[in-house]
Amino acid sequence: MDKDKKYLKETAEDWVMEKAERWRDHYESNHQEKFDEYYRLWRGIWDSSDKMRDSERSKLISPALQQAVESSVAEVEEATFGRGKWFDIRDDRNDKDNKDVAYLREQLSEDFLFTKTRKAVGEVLINAAVYGTGMAELVIEEVNEMKPASQPIMEGAMQAVGVTIEPRVVVKLRPIQPQNFLIDPTASSIEDALGIIIDEFVPRHQVEMGIENGIYKDVEIEDADADRDLEADKELTAYDDDKVRLTKYYGLIPRHIFNRAMLDEDGDELSEEIDYETDDEDEDGEEEEKGYVEVVIVVANGGTLLKIEENPYMMQDRPIVAFPWDVVPGRFWGRGVCEKGYNSQKALDSELRARIDALALTVHPMMAMDATRMPRGAKLEVRPGKVILTNGNPAEILQPFKFGNLDQVSFAQAAELQKMVQMATGAIDAAGIPGSINGEAAAGAVSMSLGAIIKRHKRTLVNFQESFLIPMIEKTAWRYMQFDPDNYPVSDYKFVPSSSLGVIAREYEVTQLVQLLQTLGQDSPMYPMLVSSVIDNMGLTNREELMEQLKQINQPQPEQQQMQQAQQQMQMETMQGQLRLLQAQIAKTTAEAQETQVNTQIAPQIAQAKLVAALSNNLDSGNGDEKAMEQRFRMADLLLKKEDIDSNERIATMQMKNKSKPGMHRMPDGSMMADDDM
Repeated sequence: MDKDKKYLKETAEDWVMEKAERWRDHYESNHQEKFDEYYRLWRGIWDSSDKMRDSERSKLISPALQQAVESSVAEVEEATFGRGKWFDIRDDRNDKDNKDVAYLREQLSEDFLFTKTRKAVGEVLINAAVYGTGMAELVIEEVNEMKPASQPIMEGAMQAVGVTIEPRVVVKLRPIQPQNFLIDPTASSIEDALGIIIDEFVPRHQVEMGIENGIYKDVEIEDADADRDLEADKELTAYDDDKVRLTKYYGLIPRHIFNRAMLDEDGDELSEEIDYETDDEDEDGEEEEKGYVEVVIVVANGGTLLKIEENPYMMQDRPIVAFPWDVVPGRFWGRGVCEKGYNSQKALDSELRARIDALALTVHPMMAMDATRMPRGAKLEVRPGKVILTNGNPAEILQPFKFGNLDQVSFAQAAELQKMVQMATGAIDAAGIPGSINGEAAAGAVSMSLGAIIKRHKRTLVNFQESFLIPMIEKTAWRYMQFDPDNYPVSDYKFVPSSSLGVIAREYEVTQLVQLLQTLGQDSPMYPMLVSSVIDNMGLTNREELMEQLKQINQPQPEQQQMQQAQQQMQMETMQGQLRLLQAQIAKTTAEAQETQVNTQIAPQIAQAKLVAALSNNLDSGNGDEKAMEQRFRMADLLLKKEDIDSNERIATMQMKNKSKPGMHRMPDGSMMADDDM
């Protein structure tokens, strides 16, 4: 650098405001006009730029895009907050003691409720649906928490009711409007950006309270100049009193600028105009420090430095969270619901306004008059009850223009354009889906359409959880641990948010589960599980109580377990008694069969003995009858042999039959016996 060249030292506030001006120029040239139009269409506000032709008179705005934005936001809100506990905190695997994590979860839930975090998240979701990206700032505030308390008086005989005030630190989620949010144009995320600037108007008393509490430097602050580009609602009348333009910068700044600013903070005076030998030398000829440092800078009214400090947060993170509704690769600004349905909304509005204009011409046609035959001074107007004086036949003097009736095709075209808005945005017509599910459309078509819609909402849910919900919970917990260690004495944590499909997907799942329940009986082991799933997917206020009661019902009580065990024991004893009775009956039958078989075998011997006895009884004593006795014995022997032969034939026949039966064996004495009798 030339030795004679003078160089004006750049201050931190100048550096920030120069970045703010350049980044705002990029925002205004690329996004502001579109964002303003998205906002108007969502609000239903007509503008002269909406006219498609000069003759257009109607100012009607269709609510199709409004319905798409609100239904989409409601889906994400229901998916996040519909189950009561909208986040969870799990411990890491190496830590066996999870008491600190359980405490952190409960304490965060109470503080989120105290700071109305859910309401702030809803506003961020609306901004994301309208503009494509939702942003918020985590602000640390010192508040006085008031709690009712009682104190005994009169030696404990009475109680005095009062209020205790406890000062504490809270972390609030503050939504940021896109016109107040400036980011490095080359960045695609908060972490990748050189820095982020929040440029907005704030009430004057907030700045004065910050000075009083030592947050800002003690400097004189004047009212800011009017700038409607920073206003959230440009339709409102401008209010220029008692407000300050506050520019907050979170990000990197060259180290030498930061060091110079810190020296100024310490009261050292530096020369504004100095000679430079090289770009890397300061006024003393020493080499400047290279690199960047993460800082927080606050500037009032474009030139007054209120605060500069190195990043005070223990994790060195930026207190900004943002997420795109739909990701546009390589860009920070996402694609919202309004951008998706913009073209269809504009065509639908043009169709409706043209129809209204045509309807006005049909109902109230123009009149052609012969001015020479009208009374002098007569007003050429048409209104109900007006008497028009003419010089002649009125039929010859007054003649209306006939435009015909409205074409019914225009109504069908409007319906198709509304469907195009739903197709583009992925929103569901609340009036159309129930009819489709009830049978007006095929079940397969409804399932396919709902499946596609649910998948589109899942993409938004993933973006919301990964880019906004998880970082917001983490950053909030880190700040509480750093600035309020008394209420957050923990250091081991891992966050996992809980979410689900959404109200429409949940209702569709309930329908399917109910249909499955109808196919099962109450005795089925899957029935309690399906009932639990139905209750879990329903948007009931007392869902948690119902789930807990259902778990208690499904868990067997000790008395019931004892009764069941006693019943099972009785059933076992009954079965054992029946088995013993059956065994006894089998044994009896087997014994009777054995007895019959033995009687069959000894029958010939019994008959022979009876025959011998009968022959003996018919003989008289004496030798004269010996010959007759001998003859009788011979005859009896022949008869016995014949009977023996017949008996052997019967035994052989029985043995052949027994051989064909399983489990039968021949005994040593020639008899047959079953396996059970051996």
